Amino acid sequence: MGFPCDGAEKNGGGGGGSLNTLVRRKQVDSKHVSSSGTRQNQLARALTAPHLIAIGVGATIGSGVYILVGTVAREHSGPALTLSFLIAGIAAGLSAFCYAELASRCPSAGSAYHYSYICIGEVVAWLVGWALMLEYTIGGSAVARGISPNLALLFGGPDSLPSLLARQTIPGVDIVVDPCAAIIVVLVTALLCLGIKESAFAQGIVTSVNVCALIFVIVAGGYLGFKTGWRGYELPAGYFPFGAKGMLAGASTVFFAYTGFDSITSTAEEVKNPQKDLPIGIGSALSICCTLYMLVSAVIVGLVPYYAMDPDTPISSAFASHGMQWVAYIITIGSCTALCASLTGSLLPQPRILMAMARDGLLPSFFSDINRTTQVPIKSTIVTGLLATILAFIMDVEQLSGMVSLGTLLAYTTVAICVLILRYVPPDEVPFPLSYKEAIDSVSSRRAISNSPADVCENTPFLARKETPTNRGWNSLVNKGNRRRIAGWAIAITCVGILIFTCATSFSSLSSVLRSTLCAIGLLFLLSGLTLLSCLDQDVARHSFGREGGFICPLVPLLPVTCILINMYLLVNLSGATWTLVSIWLALALLVYVCYSCTRSPLKHAFYVPAAHVDEIYEASSHAAPSSHAYNI
Repeated sequence: MGFPCDGAEKNGGGGGGSLNTLVRRKQVDSKHVSSSGTRQNQLARALTAPHLIAIGVGATIGSGVYILVGTVAREHSGPALTLSFLIAGIAAGLSAFCYAELASRCPSAGSAYHYSYICIGEVVAWLVGWALMLEYTIGGSAVARGISPNLALLFGGPDSLPSLLARQTIPGVDIVVDPCAAIIVVLVTALLCLGIKESAFAQGIVTSVNVCALIFVIVAGGYLGFKTGWRGYELPAGYFPFGAKGMLAGASTVFFAYTGFDSITSTAEEVKNPQKDLPIGIGSALSICCTLYMLVSAVIVGLVPYYAMDPDTPISSAFASHGMQWVAYIITIGSCTALCASLTGSLLPQPRILMAMARDGLLPSFFSDINRTTQVPIKSTIVTGLLATILAFIMDVEQLSGMVSLGTLLAYTTVAICVLILRYVPPDEVPFPLSYKEAIDSVSSRRAISNSPADVCENTPFLARKETPTNRGWNSLVNKGNRRRIAGWAIAITCVGILIFTCATSFSSLSSVLRSTLCAIGLLFLLSGLTLLSCLDQDVARHSFGREGGFICPLVPLLPVTCILINMYLLVNLSGATWTLVSIWLALALLVYVCYSCTRSPLKHAFYVPAAHVDEIYEASSHAAPSSHAYNI
């Protein structure tokens, strides 16, 4: 009776092929509900802002900075490499703003998967979860494979490791195994099983060593630069030998040196004060990384002309050209610690994402088990570590590095879209499990709400449900029943415009007339959607969405739309081989979803009620006899 409706009726018969089945959304984090479930199934709230900064900096600063300085300066930016890092840092900062708002409003494990499930829908969240597996598991394996060559250099040369740890080629199958990488992955997995606080502490120590190595490069290199006159900047070609286009091309390359800060959001459920500490951790980590990158690049391109840099060992060779060959040992130590910290930052989030998906019923409950002693998802951690160990041992995962980048960019793009949805069309219906039926019926009777199921069960398109009254500007001329519908279509038009525009500018094989036409159409869609969003008032329901008192992303809708544009441009410029591999991976994900996850989702039989009545339902439920309300939706 009243406003509730059975999920099977709402979702087209319980999960068949209807649109509502594809976009069904779970409850947002609030004072009433937490995706952590019962107390026995909770993660330990032990992290503070310094822990988060250590995790973020460690996960972000890999050994890439020790190599990127040379390759990007030689091929793209020249002395303007510092500006390339600055532009890339600003672009990454746009995603960081979006992550900060969603993480502080929805501080549960799962990161982009969790936000997508709340704001967009189940299928998109499922695909994002599988994309994050690419980012973290394959990314971690690739990092582990890079540790053994650096350790060998530290001990004297490429062949200096003991035969038990050195890379070996298996005759007949042409597979190069890396026992050292596998052992290091096992050790890091064991560390993660000890507890989140212990893992964060170890991450802080390793990251500190890496940061100290970079600070040494900055200080010692700065001293040499002032002593020798910064000859790298005294070039006939000037500061922009490749022009502004080369500088921007360099920025798109070094952008991936900033990926990793999102690992902070996967620990949101383990933070003592998430509304305050998560934005501080994300912002501080990214600022530290950007500052170090810029200072290191400014020093190195000043010591040696960009065209004379060694593309493989730019920093060591720069110091060697000034008679300081011993600096190579410090650089190697920094590179090894950077790789170890990056490996930890890759393996830490994945078990928590698996745990979140299992809590939502999309994966077996095995993955959601939390150890009572260490309060970490040990089973998920062991499975993640085992898979990463196998990949690091037998597979040259560098060939799959593009898949890691694509998974990261998909997550960044989805998070930016989630911010737009949160501001303009936040979910106005809340799913409740069947155990709340009595409380829902009680509230429905008390308020004498209409018995028409159309109030909440209408099969309207995605982003086209209820409205929020507004009274300012031209919004007063828009029928209140259409405001959410207009905002939803504006978001969709903006995203379609960005996709058309980025594809047209990237596909050089198209004729100039066709490219110009598509660019014009894409810009028209983009600007039209952005203008509509700028003119519309944001939904007042956003203030009660999730936890209160968290970070608020500025410059909405411009900032998230710019974020989507940058990420989409980088996405369409990835290789065709990468897209083919990721398409196969996501097709497999959809197959698993259709065959297993779709039928097991708790939302299949959920009651959907207007968000305005949630508090009353929980209050009515608290007065009823205890029941199994720990049904995670």
